[in-house]
Amino acid sequence: MPRTNAAGNGLTDPYSAYNFLVEIEGIIAGGFTEVSGLTIETEIEQIEEGGANDIVYKLPKGTKYTDITLKHGLTDIDLLWKWYQNVINGKVVRKNGVIYLCNQVGIPMIQWGFQEAFPFKWEGPAFNASNSTVATETLVLAHHGINRIL
Repeated sequence: MPRTNAAGNGLTDPYSAYNFLVEIEGIIAGGFTEVSGLTIETEIEQIEEGGANDIVYKLPKGTKYTDITLKHGLTDIDLLWKWYQNVINGKVVRKNGVIYLCNQVGIPMIQWGFQEAFPFKWEGPAFNASNSTVATETLVLAHHGINRIL
């Protein structure tokens, strides 16, 4: 018997967190094994009411976004490398992008958009001839917001 959710629709099992694509300004920058930093936090300001020691109001203050970290196996696709080289050379170009979480057969299922990003940190692979793991590089992006695209 098929499982159903509260709306009576078929349930979708959780997607595995292993297959990401990243698009920058409409161009797929590559597949990624790890994407982190999809965090949004609204800061809270606490205000105590004068004369009432047991009442503390919590008010929303501002929202902040953490940096996005992208990790993938080293390839000859150099879109992200060139973007960061421009930043190093003083030409900061902010770009919009999309992170796609793909299902087991590589079809994008969930996506998050990020706005006005630019790379500010790159970490190259560690080389070790006795280690057979894939050489990975890391790129960290500062940005002005994340939204879930439905």
